[in-house]
Amino acid sequence: MGNVILTLHRRSSRLRRGSGLLVAIIVAAAALLVRTSAAEPGTSNAVAAAASDSVKILLGAASTLDPAAQGDIGSAAISAQLFESVTAFDPQLQVRPALAAAWDLLDGGRRIVFHLRPNLVFSDGSALTAKDVVRSWLRILDPAHPSPLLSLMANVEGALAYAHGQNADPASVGLSANGGDVEVRLTRPATDFVAIVASPTFAIVPPGIDAGPAALTPAGFVGSGAYVLSADSATTTTITANDHYWAGPPPIRTIELVHDIGGRSPVAAFEAGDVDLTPIASFDAPWISYDPTLGPQLREDSSLSLNYYGFDTSRPPFADVRVRQAFARAVDWRRLVSLVAGDTAAVATSMVPPRVPGRSDTDFLPAYDPDGARSLLSAAGYPGGAGFPETTMRTFGTQFDPAVVAEIKRELGVSISYETMSGDYFGRLATDPPNIWSMGWVADYPAPNDFLGILLGTGSSNNYGRWTSAAFDTAVGDALQTTDPAVARAAYDRAETIVRDEAPVIPLSYDKEWKLSRDGLLGANGNGLGIIRMAGLAWAKK
Repeated sequence: MGNVILTLHRRSSRLRRGSGLLVAIIVAAAALLVRTSAAEPGTSNAVAAAASDSVKILLGAASTLDPAAQGDIGSAAISAQLFESVTAFDPQLQVRPALAAAWDLLDGGRRIVFHLRPNLVFSDGSALTAKDVVRSWLRILDPAHPSPLLSLMANVEGALAYAHGQNADPASVGLSANGGDVEVRLTRPATDFVAIVASPTFAIVPPGIDAGPAALTPAGFVGSGAYVLSADSATTTTITANDHYWAGPPPIRTIELVHDIGGRSPVAAFEAGDVDLTPIASFDAPWISYDPTLGPQLREDSSLSLNYYGFDTSRPPFADVRVRQAFARAVDWRRLVSLVAGDTAAVATSMVPPRVPGRSDTDFLPAYDPDGARSLLSAAGYPGGAGFPETTMRTFGTQFDPAVVAEIKRELGVSISYETMSGDYFGRLATDPPNIWSMGWVADYPAPNDFLGILLGTGSSNNYGRWTSAAFDTAVGDALQTTDPAVARAAYDRAETIVRDEAPVIPLSYDKEWKLSRDGLLGANGNGLGIIRMAGLAWAKK
């Protein structure tokens, strides 16, 4: 889905959500009830709706419905209902078949062949083929309009060269359609690619999506997901069941995505019956849990999300590792998060959030050492902060920013210019990042690489601080090419140790997310990825 300190959650990665800005507009709820290859189209594992076949969900409006163009989780939360990919995640974060019935890992993980289900169609009944998959994935690499999540394709042969205009031939990219199969050729073994393509960025779109803006309006909409776009306005977006969906029409026929509740709190809108599922602020959760009516409808989701600070390492002063280390050690991050956030967030001890398979329990948060921090800053040529260049922290505004600015001034004698920013934050990070920025990131797929290689790998489009480390890249590469979980974990630990010691970024907090879900609404438990799979919602029988 940061500015100098931004806190956006890219969709994921497709963006992370951010503390406050996008968090308030996403619903991290609901189970992923995906039919596996054993399920026949038209069957459903969900309980049939009894009381109603509609649901109202509080959800922010999408900035774009084009999967390849979006980088924020708010947009992805909607597009994921309208467009399907070849794989998907279940509530236990296991990869399951979606448009692909099965896949083969060949050549030691350097080649993957996805076998599409037979007779797939788009929502208008037109055929959905392997060529549509290749065309959709090439759009992520479009040199004129590359996806914000281009880095997810970095291991595909020729992908980055094509995206950067170094090769204009799409056939040079390691993607090909062979009958009902899609073959992906990788530059190195990448055991997580089957999970990567479950991301909404890789959703399959119809050929007409590039015909003009009308293709993403109700009148011209054609999709591949469980729902189609039937109405759209500034206040609500309505989606209705796709009768051509590969797994059969979903139990909930109509979903109204409510974007505007007239200035009321989400709790008040829920109590009034204007929404059936809504995120709520963490500070509301404690009292709601004791409310006899609302308490039983309160749900907590463990979000696979991370908030972190980053430095522009491409130029002074943060090109000097000693300066970054000084800033990292001058702040007691554990105390800061516990005092400022209380129970609304957990201290981040790693760039990888809890519940991500393969995550280490090792604490990688930089040690609090203000004396050592001052020594490092002095060794870098700035004793007591003297002569330190003008430094900017720019953000949309987070609850931690003022305390960080104050701590750096007190311990290092460095004054930071702190600003908030609106507008194209990602564009600013990509072209002219501030000295210090922040980011919120929600997993695109549940693996350590989504928080390590994707965010910090050399040349990654999401490596906004432009940090580079050959040792880090090697460690991540070693983790990706092994099928042994213990070997992969050891390699990721090496990578995280390098991040801790060189401090291109500082992990800050993991979000806790809460929502209210109407009694009888099934499938509203989240799997941590921040996107509801609404095809899995149903009303319980009475």
